[in-house]
Amino acid sequence: MTKRIHLVCAAFAALVALGACSPLSVVNAISPGGAGSTTPALRYGADPRNMLDIYRPPAGAKAAPVIVFFYGGNWVSGRRGDYAFVGRALAARGFVVVVPDYRLYPQVRYPDFLADAAQAVAWTERNIASHGGDPRQVFLMGHSAGAYNAAMIALDPRWLAGQGVKPDSLRGWIGLAGPYDFLPIQNRTTRPVFDYPDTRADSQPVNHVGDAGSGAPPALLVAARSDDLVDPARNTGGLAGKLRAAGVPVREQYYGGVNHYTLVASLSSSLHTLAPTLDAVEAFVKETLAGSAGVSGNGSDRRTSGPAR
Repeated sequence: MTKRIHLVCAAFAALVALGACSPLSVVNAISPGGAGSTTPALRYGADPRNMLDIYRPPAGAKAAPVIVFFYGGNWVSGRRGDYAFVGRALAARGFVVVVPDYRLYPQVRYPDFLADAAQAVAWTERNIASHGGDPRQVFLMGHSAGAYNAAMIALDPRWLAGQGVKPDSLRGWIGLAGPYDFLPIQNRTTRPVFDYPDTRADSQPVNHVGDAGSGAPPALLVAARSDDLVDPARNTGGLAGKLRAAGVPVREQYYGGVNHYTLVASLSSSLHTLAPTLDAVEAFVKETLAGSAGVSGNGSDRRTSGPAR
């Protein structure tokens, strides 16, 4: 099984490097559907991209905690169906999972995709009870650009307030390999998304720490120690430090043996041994709801010596 996992990950990395179409289809193909159920293609807004899928735990679960997952793709690509493996794996852990599409460049630029993200969260809080979720237990989660989206919605109260939702309604958020502090922009694909060189300072999540005051939700920040795309020390470590200094509960986890891409692949139930990301997410949500996630701290797996600095 271990050899098979490494072969799959090698193929996944090769497809990413080659720019092949939807390398995540490889992960989806080996990720079992489980005993849960899926409701696809629900509309949360007027644009054709404003659609979401819902993944539910096995029958019988009621008022389950909810995770809204935003995928990455540098704000220029991504499809919710490519992340079915995330919905299935988290649903198998007892969560109702919402995976929305959102508008991408060149259709929109910053900050319009954040308006979509906030609208998807507002739709979730208003409608998720009819899909087995508890609207009082909503968490945000994202990978890469999606982690940025989650951070901005969690830290900048303007976005949820603009949708008529109380910013302090969120119970927590989880960021995987997120870019939270990336000015000046080096990535040429990212530059036009944020109107480089006239990128606004308010586009950076680190600049919104404290905006929500005491209402900022607890955070779990996860990164690969070897990430050539998003520097974990500056982004994950830097944001964690600012949150901690502001009195916001935050946990950091840095994993070896994965990179920017395979970190999200470790959410698959078939590839979870790559890194204990699923375990960390489950523990964070459950401990936050139990009221025991208020202690700030750093973390690392057994393959690392501590947080990246």
